[in-house]
Amino acid sequence: MPSRHELPPGDPSHRVRLDKWMWAARFYKTRALSSDEIDLGRVRVNGLRAKPGREVHVGDLVEWRSGPVERTVKVRVLSDIRGPAKVACTLYEETPESVARRAALADRQRLAPEPALSLQQGRPTKRDRRSMQGLRDQAASGPSWNDRWSASMDDR
Repeated sequence: MPSRHELPPGDPSHRVRLDKWMWAARFYKTRALSSDEIDLGRVRVNGLRAKPGREVHVGDLVEWRSGPVERTVKVRVLSDIRGPAKVACTLYEETPESVARRAALADRQRLAPEPALSLQQGRPTKRDRRSMQGLRDQAASGPSWNDRWSASMDDR
């Protein structure tokens, strides 16, 4: 007996839209986000560009890109109800090629970290900005009157 979150594989009476299935499988936080990403052409089913209303069947290969990460999963169970993460991970099976691509990407990011992450200080404070502006103003205006001309006798 399947739980209330899933249906038995191959149940022909149940139809699930692609956007609902991706939302139920927890690939997107909201169904609207799922639908928008599919509309933008970032999701393919069996190698073909899909629409949000396309029906998903058990055994379909769903490919999508989320940022730099490309994932490919095989649909194992149909569900249109968003349940706990433990149930959601039973709805699909990620292909070995997809797992290898994600691992390679993680290694590249680990070996070549983002340069901005190495900054230690962060943004300047208000006091820092005022002192920098004072230095800029001083450099732009040139030397002050007293620095250029002296009325003392010692400067000969």
